[in-house]
Amino acid sequence: MNILLAPDSFKDSLTATEVCDHMRKGILKVNPDATIVSLPMADGGEGTLDALTVATKGKIFVSPTFDSLMRPIEGKYAILGDGETAVIELAQASGLELLNPEERNPMLTNTFGTGILILEAFNRGCRKFNICIGGSATHDVGTGILAALGIQFYDKSGNDLIPTGGNLGTINRVEQSYDFDKFSNCEFQIACDVTNPLLGVNGAAEVFSRQKGATEAQVLALEGNTKSFSILLKNQIGRDVSTLAGAGAAGGVGAGLCAFMDAKLESGFEIVARTTELEKAIRNADLIFTGEGKVDFQTQFGKTPFGVAQLAKKYEKLVFCLAGSVEEGADALYEHGVTAFYSIVNQPMSLEEAIKRAPELIEQTVENIMRSIRSQFENLSI
Repeated sequence: MNILLAPDSFKDSLTATEVCDHMRKGILKVNPDATIVSLPMADGGEGTLDALTVATKGKIFVSPTFDSLMRPIEGKYAILGDGETAVIELAQASGLELLNPEERNPMLTNTFGTGILILEAFNRGCRKFNICIGGSATHDVGTGILAALGIQFYDKSGNDLIPTGGNLGTINRVEQSYDFDKFSNCEFQIACDVTNPLLGVNGAAEVFSRQKGATEAQVLALEGNTKSFSILLKNQIGRDVSTLAGAGAAGGVGAGLCAFMDAKLESGFEIVARTTELEKAIRNADLIFTGEGKVDFQTQFGKTPFGVAQLAKKYEKLVFCLAGSVEEGADALYEHGVTAFYSIVNQPMSLEEAIKRAPELIEQTVENIMRSIRSQFENLSI
């Protein structure tokens, strides 16, 4: 029997590759002769860099850069197997998890460090860039990235700025340096799984800035600063990105890169699925396992289990979805191709214990599923 493993990571617990390894162990306890294909997946957020690197036999690099408060750190990026496509995760340098809770303030943070990683990949020969924008600590409309790549921002007194969410509204003039011209033949693709615009009640400040540490007063300030900067972009470079679907993700990074780099926004899952040739693997599989840390109503909006199930439904394949927790609204995925959900938590336990025991819980759950199939579906020849 051909079995495909296509899970996402279990956040704060296991990478997608590790989930695949433990799913495999559970299968082999029941059917040691099974043909198993592992495709670690991601939806453009955490784990996308690793998933694409594994799928294409690429290489991961570690480089000096800066966190979102401009402190020296090391961040990783990947060059895929084609040798010219880089994968850059915003979370590697500009991520929220890199800051202590008391340090989180989108008025002060920027994406400059992410720009440094892009520059490093460019210097290694990359001309195509997949930018994964989940998990950011920033609301600078991508200006930090642009500053690192050669865009210069000035206030009304002519002072050169590295913009943050707090000083976006003071930018009076934007110029492209000679260094920036070298990116004119590059392709930038942004992995984005939300459609929020830059401004308004569904925009970057109102929807996302609180989780980055913004107070209510700062939410209003960020909205005003972002609006001022978007007007500047329209007036000075002729690009209106204020209503662009997805421009509000990650503090407006999509808006900035679309305005200056002509970047394209695309579903993160679709980028990963295309690169890993997921549909081909699904077509050749008899049975599919997917999953992630939590499955709920939001899963149907671009998350990995939804994407896997949608493709599997096209070929009428069985799809078993594992999760640390299966919550309200998950049943919406039945009509999109999920055969059944399984919570790996099989007895009362704390979140901390569930995270710690995730490897054995995944193995046990998959083993039980395989035994159920063997006893009930002999026609599957397990």
